[in-house]
Amino acid sequence: MYSRGVGSGEGDGRRVTRSAFLSRSVSGGLAMMAAGGASAAIATAAEGAATALPSLDLAYCRLLVGGELLASNFYAQALAAALSGRTVTAYLRRAAFNEQEHYTSVAAILSGAGAVPAVAGDITFSYPSGTFASEASIVKFAFQLETTLIGAYLGAIAGLQTSSLSAGLSSILACEAEHCSYFSYAGGGRAFDLSFPPALSISDASDALSAFTA
Repeated sequence: MYSRGVGSGEGDGRRVTRSAFLSRSVSGGLAMMAAGGASAAIATAAEGAATALPSLDLAYCRLLVGGELLASNFYAQALAAALSGRTVTAYLRRAAFNEQEHYTSVAAILSGAGAVPAVAGDITFSYPSGTFASEASIVKFAFQLETTLIGAYLGAIAGLQTSSLSAGLSSILACEAEHCSYFSYAGGGRAFDLSFPPALSISDASDALSAFTA
């Protein structure tokens, strides 16, 4: 799953193992400012947790950071493909902005706990052939990706041992659900459906995100 750069082409990366996805760390420092709403709430919680975050919570945060980097990379490439109409492009652009803010917020949890989160320059993602071939294929992948992110956040919120992180992650989850709803509708599906979307275990979420980029 990991390779290098937003500008990578389809199929040029390598599949990441589950353990690598969960434990990926990079050398060097990372300075972040988290401002407003959920971002501020998560940053404050991270500062309070210091280095006391349980290993499972760190693993969840690493997983979510990886998911947000994948989402940011995907939306950047979708916009660069310039194949979507005006309305879909506007939503792709807004989703890209949202995912970048989500990344900053979740990465701040790791930074606050004394860990170094992965950054975009450390990773390259590859995609199934045809992902960026048309507006329809882009919307289809966006829906699949957002569905997986919803499951990952639901699983993380349920499994976190540090309850103070739940409120901020829940705000991100709500935004991912909005993304999922729009791309489902734009792809000819229902804007909403399930009363209780399923949560993904940390291993299932890691496998699902890896499968997207195999």
